[in-house]
Amino acid sequence: MSVLSGKKIVLGVSGGIAAYKTASLVRLFIKAGAHVQVIMTPASKDFVTPLTLSTLSKRPVYSSFYNDETELTSDGNPQRQDAQWNNHVEIALWADLMVIAPATANTLSKMVNGNCDNLLIATYLSAKCPVYFAPAMDLDMYKHPSTISSFATLRKFGNTIIPAESGELASGLSGEGRMAEPENIVAFLENDIENQLPLRNKAILITAGPTYEAIDPVRFIGNHSTGKMGFDIAKEAANQGAKVVLVSGPTHLNIHHPNIVLVRITSAEEMYNACHQHYENCDVAICAAAVADYKPKNYALQKIKKSEAALSIELEKTKDILDSLGKAKKNQYLIGFALETENEIENAKLKIQKKNLDLIVLNSLNDEGAGFGKPTNKITFINSDFTVEPMELKAKEEVAVDIINKVIQKINV
Repeated sequence: MSVLSGKKIVLGVSGGIAAYKTASLVRLFIKAGAHVQVIMTPASKDFVTPLTLSTLSKRPVYSSFYNDETELTSDGNPQRQDAQWNNHVEIALWADLMVIAPATANTLSKMVNGNCDNLLIATYLSAKCPVYFAPAMDLDMYKHPSTISSFATLRKFGNTIIPAESGELASGLSGEGRMAEPENIVAFLENDIENQLPLRNKAILITAGPTYEAIDPVRFIGNHSTGKMGFDIAKEAANQGAKVVLVSGPTHLNIHHPNIVLVRITSAEEMYNACHQHYENCDVAICAAAVADYKPKNYALQKIKKSEAALSIELEKTKDILDSLGKAKKNQYLIGFALETENEIENAKLKIQKKNLDLIVLNSLNDEGAGFGKPTNKITFINSDFTVEPMELKAKEEVAVDIINKVIQKINV
């Protein structure tokens, strides 16, 4: 999955022959999972049609501050409709990043000097997100001191240049000035974003889901955990650049991300072994799984028949994975989960001390909307200094962001 997946991209198209390449660029952005809003300068419409880019982006294309549309009345005469204002501020604030491609010498100059005579420049001047620009012009224009000065000034503004490539130019000359190919623009953005991710080069071990402890070939002891919380944490960690090993008990969930290795297990013993296999090489461990505390002492090789009025099963403790990781901890940042029904804060604090945790994520079944099988969760963070930080009820995806933000804060201290 591309780091552009889910990103909201404003693509600014200015008036150069390279504008024809933006059809392919929009298609590649959409294929990467991004949402694309195209803004065209009036001159760019001479090189590529708004209809083409609107069809590919699946969004209306904007090229002026308002849409002044007409429709025919029943007698065939044109009738003006109410003008629709295209709010450049809203568009700019919507974006996660802005890409201006092609960026002609004229548009670059306007960006530098704030010459706000079209919707694209107005949106650029309102943008709070990272801005990338891909120059496209003839060789002599590209080397001109004014163009070089524009590049330097835009860099000082915090904008990022996507370097032009060498090759045949529209003038017939050959040299530097060709807009980067769409595939190379996408690769440049992905690499630049990945290099800035806060968890890049960090290894995170995450556990998720229940464990099933077999009674016989048919029956088991388990719990109602779906694994969703752990899977959401893994996805968010990977999206922030971490290399994730996700050890999951039985669940219907799946996850596909180039930064995630999914290890499926069934029992607590298997989870214990998988965790210790990867723990030494991880920077962070987040134990979100609902591991069975007990397992049958004896496993029946054949299905137990229903022959008596009552059945007794002798249980023994499973290995305490979190406790064992706490004892083996060197430099890892260790996060545990606690699901409580009474004396929640006190029990969670005891767990922090007993298991040598850096942070605990407390769930209470007394909180409506929290617990197994729900799309939401309500947690309380408690760190090793016993600082208590209650959080609001949120979707589990948002809770995962909060948890990973705690990791980012710790690592960046």
